[in-house]
Amino acid sequence: MILHAIVPDAATAAWAARNGASVIQLRLKGVATAERIRVGSEVVAAVEDMAIIVMNDDVEAARALGVAVHLGQGDPGVELARRARIAFGRSAGSVEEARRAEADGARYIGAGAIWETPSKSDAGPAIGLDGLGAICRAVSIPVVAIGGVDSTNAASCIAAGAAGVAVIRAVTELPLLRAVVERAIATAAGALRSGALG
Repeated sequence: MILHAIVPDAATAAWAARNGASVIQLRLKGVATAERIRVGSEVVAAVEDMAIIVMNDDVEAARALGVAVHLGQGDPGVELARRARIAFGRSAGSVEEARRAEADGARYIGAGAIWETPSKSDAGPAIGLDGLGAICRAVSIPVVAIGGVDSTNAASCIAAGAAGVAVIRAVTELPLLRAVVERAIATAAGALRSGALG
């Protein structure tokens, strides 16, 4: 199960890791790489081995910290990440973007925005559950749904084929969200088994 908590600092990262996040993504917009490294060092120390740590947008900071990196469609760094052998995820808002990201070597896709969200002003138009499902069917790597996801709709993302969800505003709902996602994954697995046996 993949539950990404997108956080701005070490205190939130540690809380998220203790409360169900399997991946902590540090997102610091508009700051220099040195500041990302400074805050990232605090996050690494606070999270320890409770969760995987991913740096948002900055391959150099990820390399300095020894963590993975997430790259948006407009972010440079795929070649640098590959040369440095840094695991990376990629944002995708369409099947074509997702297929290209997989071909480039991405380990996962952050698909969305699923719904309109105020947390990411640079997100493209909402793709909805149909768009999410199309992306999930188009690639073989895990797809994580992002954009307007919370405990009321996370199960729908799993039902559409997502391996997990990513949250920004709903980080405070992590204990409930983890339970919802685990239930949805169990339901989806049961449906697959029933289909295979039927």
